[in-house]
Amino acid sequence: MDFFEHQETARRKTGLLVIYFLLAVVAIIGAIYLVLAFFFLGTSEDRVGVAATGPALWDPGLFGLVALGTTALVGGGSLFKIASLSGGGHTVAELLGGRLIHPDTRNPDERRVLNVVEEMAIASGMPVPPVYLMDQEPAINAFAAGYTPNDAVIGVTRGCIQTLSRDELQGVMAHEFSHILNGDMRLNIRLMGVLFGILLIGITGWIIFRSTMYSNLRARSDSKGGNPLPLIGLALYVIGYVGVFFGRLIQSAVSRQREYLADASAVQFTRNPEGIAGALKKIGAISSGSRLQNPEAGEAAHMFFGEGIGGAWLSLMATHPPLADRIRRIDPNFDGDFSKVSLAPPSHARIDREKTQQPRKAETGRMKFDPVEAITKIGTIDPQRLAYAAALLESLPEPITRLTHDPYSARVLVYGLLIDRDPKHLDSQLHALAGSAGSKIAEQTRSVLPEVQGVELTARLPLVELALPALRQLSPDQYRAFQRDVRALIEADRRVSLYEFALLRLLMRHLGPQFGSKVSPIVRYRSAASISDPTGTLLTAIARVGQPEASAEARRAFESGVQALGWDSVRVEPASESGLEAVSKALDLLLEASAPLKRDVLRACASAVGSDGQITVEEGELLRAISDSLDSPMPPILAEAF
Repeated sequence: MDFFEHQETARRKTGLLVIYFLLAVVAIIGAIYLVLAFFFLGTSEDRVGVAATGPALWDPGLFGLVALGTTALVGGGSLFKIASLSGGGHTVAELLGGRLIHPDTRNPDERRVLNVVEEMAIASGMPVPPVYLMDQEPAINAFAAGYTPNDAVIGVTRGCIQTLSRDELQGVMAHEFSHILNGDMRLNIRLMGVLFGILLIGITGWIIFRSTMYSNLRARSDSKGGNPLPLIGLALYVIGYVGVFFGRLIQSAVSRQREYLADASAVQFTRNPEGIAGALKKIGAISSGSRLQNPEAGEAAHMFFGEGIGGAWLSLMATHPPLADRIRRIDPNFDGDFSKVSLAPPSHARIDREKTQQPRKAETGRMKFDPVEAITKIGTIDPQRLAYAAALLESLPEPITRLTHDPYSARVLVYGLLIDRDPKHLDSQLHALAGSAGSKIAEQTRSVLPEVQGVELTARLPLVELALPALRQLSPDQYRAFQRDVRALIEADRRVSLYEFALLRLLMRHLGPQFGSKVSPIVRYRSAASISDPTGTLLTAIARVGQPEASAEARRAFESGVQALGWDSVRVEPASESGLEAVSKALDLLLEASAPLKRDVLRACASAVGSDGQITVEEGELLRAISDSLDSPMPPILAEAF
């Protein structure tokens, strides 16, 4: 199953969750109606003046009120909860008591987990997600939360970063990245909403019970008869928590198989089964295990690396498979004895194998390129790319790395990356930057140029990805100024290169939602005919990259893309309608296509770029920017030669 099939599977599971939810609501409506009918409808004698035949349990009017009220309460509660989490992963992380780890942290445990996450992100082609630390949690646990890779965050407990070795921590992070890449996060947030809506019935019943109990006792003492509201409230309380019980079963059913899949993916990503197996063994060995203390952990239990709450009745409601079973699937020789597991403090030294390799120097010409292989790798991580990412990070000069850790210096880094390496454009761009951002920032940018422009071409976009966590900490006013400065630099030479387009697209895609409306993309297009025009615009622009509009090479590239696409309705667009602005609009439309259609479009783009079996660094950056724009992270292409 590839990345796009995983996305479709996650979407279908979301649909199945909706069906479960509706069935739960119907059952709750029936139970509440029976309770109210018992108390309020009376006997048929009371109602029609004939001999009593028992309670009259059917009243369409009462049933309609119950159905309407229950649906409004449960549905409204679920929608409210989902809306409250619409901010993305950071909202979930803060709900669970997470603290954002600053990119410039000097704490060795925090620095180590950030480094592992950075490697995973570069290896997968994802933006580097912010990392949140649950300081008060001694257990070993972690989670990934968000709607898409664009707004994902990673959460880790204090016990996780203090107890696990680097290999074990890498195994846990690989597990969480699998959840991000497999599309599990959106389903997990929907599940939190479902559970909260059902829980509201029980909360409402408890409020009715507590608020009416005293008045009922007073009425009895005055011999005025009892008030049925306390009993009704108690019944609602029981119904609500029975609903929560079955909601937990849904939570368990949805989560368990996804955990097995994420464990297997972590082994596949790292080719190091001892890493994730060691982390699972340590969970069994420490007293706190993976159980969390935060009272909100129950809502998000299905999100965690390990079982986040205890006391599941006969493991029926456990959101995760038994710990020993998970370990044996990875390490068949495990005997189940956790007392043998070593809990020695982890070393903070970088592992030797990361220092023995250096990233391959980029060639200035064209490199070999396999379009089919590039698309197959979307949404995956492999040991080759993980080693490439680790070596790339090791090769970066310390001054460059420091620039990525602070919001102010990260802006200067981006400005430096946008300065053309051709000296004839240098002065005009710095002059434009001084006019937009001020002479001080322009001079600081000039001062870092020797180091920034000494970085390999293939490291430019990864450097921007590394700077994203720091750039997300800009204030709204600072972000608007940063956006203005970036555009001033790009427009200074009155042309937009492929690299500038890719960098701008990357920045706006991942920073824009942070400072604007965070709308999760909705699938609107499911047929090839519905997206043929934007696809034609995209393929036309790619086919003309670096060559005349009517050249044989451009025609061959376009035809190669159309052939890979397999559609008949795509046509060449005129040059006036296939510029970079038109490409941006096309990508915005294609973002709302179904996962299978996105795969077709990206396969066609890769085939057009690699119609001659080769690719340049800039073409590779463009292809990765296009893939990223469709929420389909493409790993570094150059890693094939590493």
